[in-house]
Amino acid sequence: MIEEEEFEFAEDLEAILHLTPEVQLAIEQVFPSQDPLDRADFNAVEYINTLFPTEQSLANIDDVVNKIRLKIRRLDDNIRTVVRGQTNVGQDGRQALEEAQIAIQQLFGKIKDIKDKAEKSEQMVKEITRDIKQLDHAKRHLTTSITTLNHLHMLAGGVDSLEAMTRKRQYGEVANLLQGVVNVLEHFHKYMGIPQIRQLSERVKAAQSELGTQILADFEEAFPSQGSKRPGGPSNVLRDACLVANVLDPRIKQEIIKKFIRQHLSEYLVLFQENQDVAWLDKIDRRYAWIKRQLVDYEEKYGRMFPEEWCMTERIAVEFCHITRVELAKVMRTRAKEIEVKLLLFAIQRTTNFEGLLAKRFTGCTLTDIPGVRKRPESPLESTNPFLEDEPGEDGGTEKDEDLAKPRKPKAPDNPFHGIVSKCFEPHLYVYIESQDKNLGELIDRFVADFRAQGPPKAGTEEGGAVLPSCADLFVYYKKCMVQCSQLSTGEPMIALTTIFQKFLREYAWKILSGNLPKSSSNSGGLTISSLLKEKEGSEAAKFTVDELCLICSILSTAEYCLATTQQLEEKLKEKVDKVLVERINLTGEMDTFSTVISNSIQLLVQDLDAACDPALTAMSKMPWQSVEHVGDQSPYVTSIIMHIKQNVPIIRDNLASTRKYFTQFCIKFTNSFIPKFINHLFRCKPISMVGAEQLLLDTHSLKTVLLDLPSIGSQVLRKAPASYTKIVVKGMTRAEMILKVVMAPHEPPVVFVDNYIKLLADGNPETFQKILDMKGLKRSEQSSMLELFRQRLPTPPSGADGGPSLSFSTPTPEQESSRIRKLEKLIKKRL
Repeated sequence: MIEEEEFEFAEDLEAILHLTPEVQLAIEQVFPSQDPLDRADFNAVEYINTLFPTEQSLANIDDVVNKIRLKIRRLDDNIRTVVRGQTNVGQDGRQALEEAQIAIQQLFGKIKDIKDKAEKSEQMVKEITRDIKQLDHAKRHLTTSITTLNHLHMLAGGVDSLEAMTRKRQYGEVANLLQGVVNVLEHFHKYMGIPQIRQLSERVKAAQSELGTQILADFEEAFPSQGSKRPGGPSNVLRDACLVANVLDPRIKQEIIKKFIRQHLSEYLVLFQENQDVAWLDKIDRRYAWIKRQLVDYEEKYGRMFPEEWCMTERIAVEFCHITRVELAKVMRTRAKEIEVKLLLFAIQRTTNFEGLLAKRFTGCTLTDIPGVRKRPESPLESTNPFLEDEPGEDGGTEKDEDLAKPRKPKAPDNPFHGIVSKCFEPHLYVYIESQDKNLGELIDRFVADFRAQGPPKAGTEEGGAVLPSCADLFVYYKKCMVQCSQLSTGEPMIALTTIFQKFLREYAWKILSGNLPKSSSNSGGLTISSLLKEKEGSEAAKFTVDELCLICSILSTAEYCLATTQQLEEKLKEKVDKVLVERINLTGEMDTFSTVISNSIQLLVQDLDAACDPALTAMSKMPWQSVEHVGDQSPYVTSIIMHIKQNVPIIRDNLASTRKYFTQFCIKFTNSFIPKFINHLFRCKPISMVGAEQLLLDTHSLKTVLLDLPSIGSQVLRKAPASYTKIVVKGMTRAEMILKVVMAPHEPPVVFVDNYIKLLADGNPETFQKILDMKGLKRSEQSSMLELFRQRLPTPPSGADGGPSLSFSTPTPEQESSRIRKLEKLIKKRL
């Protein structure tokens, strides 16, 4: 019973002492402890097992029990002390609360007293500062009134003085006084409703109007519009009047300037009237000499009369330019038939020189409000065109190609006066364009005559294969014309000049280049079989002589130079012309013309070498290949072909050294022409015996080796042929070798022969198979069965493919070769 009661008590105690995790965590933070008895998850069994881990440790059980009991007593004492200490806590708390309430009441009363005293202080301050604010407002109003009265006094006195000085023409004092009166009057804009102020403002305006009228009258009197002589000279009165005009309405200043300049240039209009002899273009220098003298005379007599900021010297020069432009345009319209190109260029040169002189002397600040003057933006020049050196003089010599690559000097700053006079010549530049048309026509004719007189370039000389000198002369003249015309105008005349350039570029291409290409002679003798049997080098000649080959190469190099230079000329023209006209500059047609000349030249070289090889191929097709008894060295026709290649190709390569890409094109075009022709002649060799086929295979390999070395044949410097060229040679000559291997293969059994043909040639054309059978010498009956079997053995083309006759197979090397083919390969290796 006692044990059960203790157990129930322990359960009740555990239920009472069960705390939430938050409370337990707070207790651990306030009273940290490492004692297992203080842990929330205390387990009595585990704790006892810890104290007595073994049976032997039970011997100390009495000591452990005594320690626990001692600890329990201490805890009971602590609990008892705490409980007793909390007996009077409630009473002490109530007493402290009452004391706090009493203190708060006392504090509230003090705060209220302080607030009442602050309100009284604020009211007292307001009463004190009210008088001070009134004094401040009174002081400010009084200051404003005094200032206004002073301004009014100054304005009234100034107006009276201004009117008096105006009547006495005391412009020096008026200039300073008027500016001050105007400044003072600005302070009274808000008082214009007052009659007296409005009256003073009207008096100021009246004085300004009277001053303007009076000053204009003084200038009219000093510089009358009528009369040949100006009475007197500049005076201090007029100088001061100009200062007054600066303060008056700007129209007064403009009127003074206009009348003075008009009077100053009145003599010019009389001296250079349209009906006067000095008004014509041949005496245009006198116009510019006259204005120079007038400007010097103005600086000496009137330089100090006008303010410096008026820029009167520049204004006189600018007005002179406008009058001169109008007068020159008028006289040129009247006497248009008398204008010659030399006279026109003389007048333009003198005019542009004068405009350059104006740019050095003046800044052009007066041009901003003057219509009709076009300022051209500076266009930077690039170094990608051949027109990079300085502008050539009239007596400049021909320019070399290396000079064209020099960087151009920096361009001088743009001239603000450009075109201010010379613009009048633009409608008459057709004379210049027509002259250049005529000159270029004569230049082309001279080129043709010189070429006929000097003859084509000779082989072995510096001229052989080089660019024709006439080409450089043509583009030098083009450059001179372009620069000259761009100085005259960058508008429609440049388009007209471009049209002339296009015309003569085409004429140069056809008359000088295409017109001098050698013609293939149709009556040249060909090679015979008997001549092929003679293996002597030099026994046969190509259709074109060495000099003719050099000429073709020279024309090709010239056409390439013209093509590149024409492209650069187009870019330069687009830089020179106005931006709105750039789209009209197009030399693509002329560049295509030179490309055609290049293509024709290469084709001529190919045809020449191809034609030289034709007799040898013809002899090959007529040789009795069925009666060949043994395989020897290469055949005579191969020797003849190699001889022609060694004769022509080095000459062509040396003369096209500067245009390597076109020599490569020549090699590719020749190979594309020669190999199909060689294969066609192979098909004509029928019938062919086994030994004959072996000999042809040896010859084919020899030609393949020569063709692979074609770009560097006869050269001391060995260069690897381009990959594109090598691919063409290997593909074409491999087909020829496969044809001969098929011919060498036995035709029995037929199925094996047909399959071997399909594997080696990968050609599904029955006509090609028919030619192979003819080369083998089969009878028609055998051929018919073979053709039928061939059609049956052809693989079915994939769905969606074009139903063409040719097949696309890889070309594998046969796994087994006959003994004859092995012997042939050994023979070839031994020869190599």
